[in-house]
Amino acid sequence: MNAAIMVVITISFYLVERFFGISLSTHTWGYIGMFISAAIIGFAGSFLSLAISKWMAKRAYKMTFLTEENEWTLSEKERIVYSTVISLARANSIKTPEIGIYIDSEPNAFATGPSKNNSLIAVSTGLLEWMNKDAIEWVVAHEMAHILNWDMVTMTLLQWVLNTFVVFISNILTNIIDNMLDEKMWFFARMGVVIFFQLLLWILASLIANKFSRYREFKADAGSAKYVGKDKMIAWLQALKNMQNLASSDEWKMAAMQILTKKRTWFMALFSTHPDLDDRISALENLRI
Repeated sequence: MNAAIMVVITISFYLVERFFGISLSTHTWGYIGMFISAAIIGFAGSFLSLAISKWMAKRAYKMTFLTEENEWTLSEKERIVYSTVISLARANSIKTPEIGIYIDSEPNAFATGPSKNNSLIAVSTGLLEWMNKDAIEWVVAHEMAHILNWDMVTMTLLQWVLNTFVVFISNILTNIIDNMLDEKMWFFARMGVVIFFQLLLWILASLIANKFSRYREFKADAGSAKYVGKDKMIAWLQALKNMQNLASSDEWKMAAMQILTKKRTWFMALFSTHPDLDDRISALENLRI
């Protein structure tokens, strides 16, 4: 979504210049103006993605929401999800996140939303089916830790910085090869080259974003350990290792906050938003609470 928004804004800048004669594309600006423009585009990409994250999650998954009105109809495991979110929200003086259950055989959960007081926690039916009450409590506490640690916002700030340099450097690279572009199709050629460099650099920038995401996962584990105890978490991370073969092929959909990922090669691990389960277990074993 972040990359798509940046591409759309870039195309819009070029089209406005083409058809309205307003100079928005950065090839006519100096480096300072180019950087300011890059920061604006980067800000729009990252913060607009954050702003619509909860809406996008609801559209991506058809959720049933757990509320005070339907609390009496909840199953025993759904009640664990509901009560854990409520208790941690009250203990930390934040507005209770929306709580959704979505249909998916993979045992998973994620948290999203633009702020502590405007957030969503979603749990899959697979998680409710495969995990016992203690494990469900740990998973929900982990996702609440993401919210309480401002993880969505801090990731967005990092993405803004990365976006800015992606756009800035892509325009510099395009300027370097500017004279090589076809004069007859110069406008569309330049726009295409800029977008190509943006997407290429965005892939490289994602390595930095994913490394930071893996660090935040360790922090969320530590936060969750304070709520439910690290021994319980270690036991269920071991159980998750036994479930890795259940991970579905479309796990990327909400990867930024998912709890379970497949075992990866060292190269693919660079693009992973989550640390290896063995590393998470080791970090918890060494954690002092």
